[in-house]
Amino acid sequence: MSLSYNKLKNKIVLVLNLTGGLENNGAFVTDVTNASRTMLMNIHNLNWSQEALDFFGFEQLNLPQIVSCSEIYGLLFDGSLKGVPIAGCLGDQQSALVGQQCFNVGDAKNTYGTGCFMLFNTGEKPVESKNGLLTTVAYKLGENLPACYVLEGSVAVAGSSINWLRNNLGLISDTRHLNELASKVKDTSGVYFVTAFSGLFAPYWRSDARGTICGITHFTKLEHICRATLEAVCYQSRAILEAMNNDSKTPLRTLKVDGGMSNSDLCMQIQADILGIEVDRPQMRETTALGAAIAAGFATGVWKSFDELSNINKDERTLFESKITKEKRQKMCQGWEQAVKRSFGWANPQTTVATHEKLQII
Repeated sequence: MSLSYNKLKNKIVLVLNLTGGLENNGAFVTDVTNASRTMLMNIHNLNWSQEALDFFGFEQLNLPQIVSCSEIYGLLFDGSLKGVPIAGCLGDQQSALVGQQCFNVGDAKNTYGTGCFMLFNTGEKPVESKNGLLTTVAYKLGENLPACYVLEGSVAVAGSSINWLRNNLGLISDTRHLNELASKVKDTSGVYFVTAFSGLFAPYWRSDARGTICGITHFTKLEHICRATLEAVCYQSRAILEAMNNDSKTPLRTLKVDGGMSNSDLCMQIQADILGIEVDRPQMRETTALGAAIAAGFATGVWKSFDELSNINKDERTLFESKITKEKRQKMCQGWEQAVKRSFGWANPQTTVATHEKLQII
């Protein structure tokens, strides 16, 4: 709890100081997306929850006003840009969602960085997940506009698995090297790498899971391990997407992608193959920054409707479509699920682990 509030404080102080600080009546505010991360805001009415404050003993906490993501909070107090309005504020993943223009129910984006963060727009009503996902605020693009909500799922280890191969094992020199090696083989030859270095996040939520490589034979090469590393991110993203489809009852047809790992054509093609749907990558992938700019633009009158954004970051998008059969996809995913089950229980030797055959004690 203290960690969540400290993160919030950093953003409050940023806006507050940019607009002059307390001594100059600066803006003591936070937006709905950042406030929702504290577990102290009621996501239904967008106000601080007195029940939560009482429960955690924060009755005397001086909390900022909760505002929308797109309005003029104040003016830059000093410096060469003095007087410029501060007009947009969002959490980073919500900002990427706005930057990808996921404004319709059923739109989703996945950011591939150190970890993976997938957000699925559920519209103006929050959808309670029954599949291990987070229900949170997506954005509120105006003081008098309704908030929209998302289902969110995270992969703990994505790009950091590449760093592990490089820094810990010394098997590759950099990301480009991994992609070169992975592209030399047409598949992993039955190798699965469950990158559960610190457990598995959504939708598994297994803190007892640990990193596991399954299916190694005398014929396994480094190339297969490298490709399995890319596939691990894509399989875990598929698991999140399936949970979102089940919760929302709105099957996704296109996944918008960004982040460092999305620069890999091979990784994005693997993602399309494993998902069986189109993967859409923009030319400009700094979508978090773009989302903040869009929010500020709405507040200052640069744009007045979503339609006016239709040409922004639309040129030279790359679309990846599945190149494998449904039968092959199903077989690959079945193998992945078996590998995932074998990763369970390592952090606690007495954990009961479910396999396809029986319950066994590791």
